[in-house]
Amino acid sequence: MAGKDDWNKYSRQVLFAGIGEAGQRRLGGAGVVIVGCGALGSAQAGALARAGVGRLRVIDRDFVEESNLQRQMLFDEADAREALPKAVAAERKLQQINSAIRVEGIVADLVPENAEELLAGFDLILDGTDNFETRGLVNDVAVKHGRPWVYGAVVGSYGVTMPIVPGQSACFTCLLEGQGGAGLEETCDTVGVINPAVSWVAALQVSQALQLLVGSWTAEAARLHRGDLWRNEFHASPLPRPRPDCRTCARREFVHLAGQGRPQITLCGRNSVQIHERGRRLDLEQLGRRLAAHGEVRHNDYLLRLRVPPYELTVFADGRAIIGGTTDSALARSLYARYLGA
Repeated sequence: MAGKDDWNKYSRQVLFAGIGEAGQRRLGGAGVVIVGCGALGSAQAGALARAGVGRLRVIDRDFVEESNLQRQMLFDEADAREALPKAVAAERKLQQINSAIRVEGIVADLVPENAEELLAGFDLILDGTDNFETRGLVNDVAVKHGRPWVYGAVVGSYGVTMPIVPGQSACFTCLLEGQGGAGLEETCDTVGVINPAVSWVAALQVSQALQLLVGSWTAEAARLHRGDLWRNEFHASPLPRPRPDCRTCARREFVHLAGQGRPQITLCGRNSVQIHERGRRLDLEQLGRRLAAHGEVRHNDYLLRLRVPPYELTVFADGRAIIGGTTDSALARSLYARYLGA
């Protein structure tokens, strides 16, 4: 923001009393890393680039498909035709939106081996992911290094978001502990998603991010937001406090960073990957009904098979699965999250 032209980009934002000139300078010197550049992540990235956040890093392992365009606002048909990695397409688009900021798109799967390196050196982490295991990993890094992050999730017309500031609010583990695990989760690939729900959650996430970056955020004013945009039902509750018995923020046991919070994955015979999910019970009959619209489903009392060419998912009642048709562990995890939740 050294030049007058750059400052003019943000003139209406500077007029806003909550930001002003001092806040805009802080945004220009700030860095944000976005984990996942799907629906939420692409909306977050576009908004932060336009707001003048000085340094953006976008991490994503996937590529652009035509079915993404309904809700992933950064991408277009040309990106889908080229099957560009989302991180690459995002970097190109963001630089066109604002050439005065630094943008880095990284094509990578966030895993325990690289998480601390990829998330280091940024003031804030934004959640654009689609599964609990990656959020648990982000939470571990954020708590360990005292970095704020903003959780968000959308499925169907329902969304939820909450800022997580170590020492001032509950962490992600605090929200999940005592609930008996995540259980069977719907996903956007099984029940769909509408883009107004995405935009609502992303807007709340970016608003919290801007407040944190300019120094006006307070735990007392922050809220855990839940809303169903189709039913016009919204709820905001005070930010939960850290749990005194939380294994992550109280006992500082970083199980996801240690690789204990994600399913063990092994190659399993020819052209298949086995996912050894831990501590999960599935109702195969219910799961079969839910997945019937997405491929050929067969099941008995012991396992379920879903065929979505060229892949076949064999799922066991304890959550274990064999993903046939690939030896790519990242793709296998993605397919598992897509159809079974995480």
